[in-house]
Amino acid sequence: MTQTIRLEIAAPLAEIILDQPQRRNALSLEMWAALPARVAEANADPAVKVLLLHGGGAGVFAAGADISEFPVIYGTEDAARHSGQTIARALAALEDSPKPVIAAIEGPCIGGGVSLAAACDLRICASGATFGVTPARLGLVYPPGDMLRLVRLIGPGATRRLLYTGRILGSAEALAMGLVDEVVDAPAILPDARALGAEIAAQSQWSVRATKRMLRGFDAGQMPDSPEAEALFLEGFANPDFAEGVSAFLAKRRPDWKVP
Repeated sequence: MTQTIRLEIAAPLAEIILDQPQRRNALSLEMWAALPARVAEANADPAVKVLLLHGGGAGVFAAGADISEFPVIYGTEDAARHSGQTIARALAALEDSPKPVIAAIEGPCIGGGVSLAAACDLRICASGATFGVTPARLGLVYPPGDMLRLVRLIGPGATRRLLYTGRILGSAEALAMGLVDEVVDAPAILPDARALGAEIAAQSQWSVRATKRMLRGFDAGQMPDSPEAEALFLEGFANPDFAEGVSAFLAKRRPDWKVP
């Protein structure tokens, strides 16, 4: 396993850790290439309910791409296409993970760091975190998939402002914009993110994952009255967790969920 990105499992959480603190977790192509396998490994473990993505408590999430690689990985059209596809696969692995993914963000979250965070289901950040999407400072355009995630997350107006200006935002502005869901004191970032993961893990995992599937369907253009959405809704009444949830509620006890 590459030393710049690693997986630690402490069920019900799996923690994917960006581990290049000496370079402020600058995202190398090696790190992007390693991410899908880490996500797949976490999803393959039946004891894992929630994935947590963070920077290892080093005071930084990801300070952007490793620009020192740019002359090589973007030096030709073919190289740029290959690099872009590698990064897109990594982000799709997070976005398409059947189990929910939480980003725990402290310190800088710039460029590719924002791309990673936007591909997660939920984002919690430390009060000192900073955010920016800065391709305009490099004469580039943000990748289309990354731009679409931003539009869905914060809306077209805020996306234009971020991309046109390359501004660096603080945590309060990121929260107001909808770029993050919660801001906590820096020492609490990992404990609070883990607590959120444990809270999600305590619910019906059939329900959590079906909800994610339905939301992903809407992202892909499905309508609420589509056959796929209706079938998923109706499937809920037949899955074993529904009967257990009703029984536990009526008996005033904790449910013993049947779907792992």
